[in-house]
Amino acid sequence: GTAADVIDDRACDLPPLNLTLAHSLIGRTRMSRLLAGWRDRPVAPIGAVAEVLVRVSQLVIDHPEVAELDINPLFADAGGVLAVDAWVGLRPPQETSRFAIAPYPAELARYFDARDGERLLIRPIRPEDAAAHKGLFAKLTPEDIRFRFFSIFKELPPERIARMTAIDYDREMALIAVREATGETLGVARLVRLADDEAEFAIVVPSTVKRQGVGSALMRRLLDWARDEGVRTVVGDVLADNRPMIDFVTRLGFTVVPQPDDPEIVQARLTFQPTRA
Repeated sequence: GTAADVIDDRACDLPPLNLTLAHSLIGRTRMSRLLAGWRDRPVAPIGAVAEVLVRVSQLVIDHPEVAELDINPLFADAGGVLAVDAWVGLRPPQETSRFAIAPYPAELARYFDARDGERLLIRPIRPEDAAAHKGLFAKLTPEDIRFRFFSIFKELPPERIARMTAIDYDREMALIAVREATGETLGVARLVRLADDEAEFAIVVPSTVKRQGVGSALMRRLLDWARDEGVRTVVGDVLADNRPMIDFVTRLGFTVVPQPDDPEIVQARLTFQPTRA
């Protein structure tokens, strides 16, 4: 695990870490109260300390031969952070490390040029996107919401946003289109494994962003990921009156089949030969 340890003041967590987990790790130490400022002591740069923890986590991901890493002491003040001493222990060549959850798949990030000429970043979602995800929902029209969630409500509960942004990348993938200058999320396509070779998709792009090719770019890259992961069949329920979505998935190669037990819903289904057995 990754640990913050000061005079028998210890908190542990399992890599991979992100900034949300790093701040939570720091907050579970008694020292965190001192970092927030104490008597004549100024506030320490907690954000910089969290970033160090995330970078250490990434280091052990990129270099699985690292078995132990001790940074002691690590000073944090108004000028930032300073590692005074560090020690690294390596694994024997035949040993490998394993992680409790899959690391963030940064290698899936790609740039995409929308039809209006704007360059967007398409990348996997991460927990830090919770606020932007809430902002995306605020841009949806009532019809957008009904088509995506099959009902209408005013906002997503915080716990649901957390579940949608903190995902297990081994069992689920959510790709988002991001306007980097503002951090806005402009669309999301999600795939959840139902079985080893079958997965269910969902996609939402606000009406204000449609006709820019964002949805198509998200879905095509999501399907590429599914194929590479050995998924053979992708399915998704669509409201029968959602004609734009039906036309959209048909262009992507899906077959749309009515559901005999529910005339308000059709199922979109795509079967392909994966690139990895």
